[in-house]
Amino acid sequence: MPAASASLAVWSAAWVAGAAAADDVLDALTPWSEAHDVVAADIGVAAATDLPTPDHAGSALGALLVLLRQRCGPLGLDARVVLPAPGDVRGLPGPDALRTAALEVGECAVFAGAGLAVVPSVVADGVLRWTAFEVDTVPPQAHPSLPDAEADLRSGVRDAASTLAAMDVAWPRAGVREEIAATLRRRPQPTWPSGTPGRPLRVLQHADEVEAILVAASGDDPGGALTSGAALARTDALRPLATAVRAARVAAVAETVRVLSAA
Repeated sequence: MPAASASLAVWSAAWVAGAAAADDVLDALTPWSEAHDVVAADIGVAAATDLPTPDHAGSALGALLVLLRQRCGPLGLDARVVLPAPGDVRGLPGPDALRTAALEVGECAVFAGAGLAVVPSVVADGVLRWTAFEVDTVPPQAHPSLPDAEADLRSGVRDAASTLAAMDVAWPRAGVREEIAATLRRRPQPTWPSGTPGRPLRVLQHADEVEAILVAASGDDPGGALTSGAALARTDALRPLATAVRAARVAAVAETVRVLSAA
């Protein structure tokens, strides 16, 4: 799954629940970057969390894990991944600075039980920085359940294929299968805690495959769309499928966290 925030949400929940060690969490994030550090978004967050401000060297990721456990409320960590996109900010809390940062990278991890959210960004070669924000109110989970999300993803593939065929912009091109396979190989290969249920993993795999198809369809001449008008129509037809991919991933992470937290 191409979102470091998903790995952090799942593994942090497993750690707080006693199902994983801190070193396991750190190891699980290495596919995303060799090194990770954590900073507070601003002076106010720094004062509340003891994390350094962005103008100082970041703390080790272990400091964030300790902070999450310290601030965990009676209902647990309630870890989530949010995958916002322009026009789709479901589940993304304030403040405005958090919204802006999360939209820029397309992801964040939200820990409603700890009143925190973190956004990853690359700050140097081999270094991923997590910027922490305080959140007072977290919107309820607005995405469908895992079964519904899985069904929506499958129907979205069928609908997109039918729409593209009807518009005559779905002509095959040489090498597209190889492009899709190469896209999947290039992605980080995350690991998941012991006890992760099988269905969310299958949904995540399907979402990865569908997104790889979307990437292939966004090339210079995707789907045989030979004119700018046809290309725009193709983009509009594929947009609901991209939304279904994000919803499936969010639902899969939510179910995984639920199972691991209840174990």
